[in-house]
Amino acid sequence: MSIKLVVFDIAGTTVKDDHEVSKAFRAAMQKSGYEVELEKIDPLMGYEKTLAIRKMLVEHEADQSLITDELVTTIHKEFVQQMINFYQFEPGIDPLPNVEETFAKLHEQGVKVGINTGFSRDIADTIVNRLQWHEKGLIDYVVGSDEVELGRPHPFMIQKMMLEAGITDALEVAKVGDTEVDVREGQNTGCKYSIGVTTGIFTRAELETYNPTHIIDDIAQVVDIINQ
Repeated sequence: MSIKLVVFDIAGTTVKDDHEVSKAFRAAMQKSGYEVELEKIDPLMGYEKTLAIRKMLVEHEADQSLITDELVTTIHKEFVQQMINFYQFEPGIDPLPNVEETFAKLHEQGVKVGINTGFSRDIADTIVNRLQWHEKGLIDYVVGSDEVELGRPHPFMIQKMMLEAGITDALEVAKVGDTEVDVREGQNTGCKYSIGVTTGIFTRAELETYNPTHIIDDIAQVVDIINQ
């Protein structure tokens, strides 16, 4: 059964990320009085961000009664603003090597290209607009984690994209991402391929723990995998 849709993560998978997302997350936590180490934040970055905030608060707030929806919302709003400013104005916001070429090759083969993310849709749109991926005709679908009931590792973002694409069988879909929850999202959706890529937060050894169908160092390898 041939692949009709490949769903890619953003930061660390298709767009360069020198821990910038984690740094913004840390800064947002700091503004509300919580000091969190980057090495504790990095593994959570594939998650929907309000969930990631709650996970960090549970670890860093002794009085759990203080972890309110209002606190989570305050931290998340700060994170979103930092990310939008970063992706709008910071120099050097670029796709990772071979990303745009891979999108183009997939389209040449009649395969749809989707982008999904642990970011809310406003951040995702800021990145896509900055890189002009719609204008270049490189992507077909974008889904943010705030557009579905639950973000990764749940299957809802991919399922939303499948519905838009008219795809009913997850075996016609591949998922590509750089984190644990990217891999598990693909697995939970039932994708034919759940591909881990080493260009982001997780090392090859760390990705192996979650049993992706493939681990790649170069996004261009996705084309070979779906054609095998």
